[in-house]
Amino acid sequence: MSKDYYKILQIEKDASSDEIKRAFRKLAHKYHPDKQGGDEQKFKEVNEAYQVLSDEGKRQQYDQFGTTFDQAGAGGFGGANPFGSGGFSSVNFDLNDLGDIFGDVFGFGTRKKSKARGADIEMNLEIDFKEAAFGTEKKVNLYKNVVCSKCSGNGAEPGTKIETCKNCQGSGKVTKVQQTILGAIQTRTACPDCQGEGQKAEKKCTNCAGIGIEKKEVEVNVKVPAGINNRETIKINNEGDAGLKGHNCGDLYISFNIKPDPVFERQDYDILTNEKISFTQAVLGDKIDIETIDGQVNLKIPSGTQSGTKFRLKGKGIPKLKAYGRGDHWITIDVDVPKNLSRKQKELLKKMDL
Repeated sequence: MSKDYYKILQIEKDASSDEIKRAFRKLAHKYHPDKQGGDEQKFKEVNEAYQVLSDEGKRQQYDQFGTTFDQAGAGGFGGANPFGSGGFSSVNFDLNDLGDIFGDVFGFGTRKKSKARGADIEMNLEIDFKEAAFGTEKKVNLYKNVVCSKCSGNGAEPGTKIETCKNCQGSGKVTKVQQTILGAIQTRTACPDCQGEGQKAEKKCTNCAGIGIEKKEVEVNVKVPAGINNRETIKINNEGDAGLKGHNCGDLYISFNIKPDPVFERQDYDILTNEKISFTQAVLGDKIDIETIDGQVNLKIPSGTQSGTKFRLKGKGIPKLKAYGRGDHWITIDVDVPKNLSRKQKELLKKMDL
């Protein structure tokens, strides 16, 4: 009895090529026999269905002959099993369709490995409130991988040659054949002798053992941008670990911890402070000095000011990070109402009917 390939892949008959591929990848992951809970027979059925439905010509023939697809004869497949009698090795199988399925199970795949770029470094840096507001420069010491001072990163002992790798003939790749449950698969992998470089040092550097890097403590200059906030992070390109044998450096990521200020409170780009005034100042009005991050400014208190009144000093807040302008400074007034009045003072207040 002919197999229903659409049912095997759990798709509709009008499924697109992308839907077919997604269904195949999902089921191949699920049923792969080398994975826990896998099923070899279902895995082969999924592959068989995919080989037919992913090929436009074979799919048309399958759709045309339907349940008699097995007997399609010379005009069809000559048998519905696209694996043939020789098993997996007789199929024109595209490993790109499997992606990381085979990479996970057999240790290879079609994805290109990233070059030996250096690792990124993450660190925290504590700064003061005003340093965060206006920006500053800091020196930080890092113990990290740097380019070898003896071989300049090429991994060879100075005065010796760097030769073409004889194992891979300079290609950086070697061909290997692996036997799997589906037959023999030929793959190309990084050359183990030169680690994919295509070249080898005639004599390895005695300082770094041929890897082109060494550990050192270095001083890095950090430019703190004006307006940086607590727990925000900046990236400094190429200040992470050096890469192996001259490959690119990683990056340095710095997260900031801002020390609390005894006077100023930050809210986004605004600054909040509280100012206490006397009862007399609130009633009669006055001019008072206000401490801002730019220094002292004079603030006029109108007569009759109530406790909780807010005044705004426009543009006296935090400079805006990656934007023009500054936030504002908001002052909340706290009227200090006297508690221990004399009898005479109380009488005077009653006469004023305040």
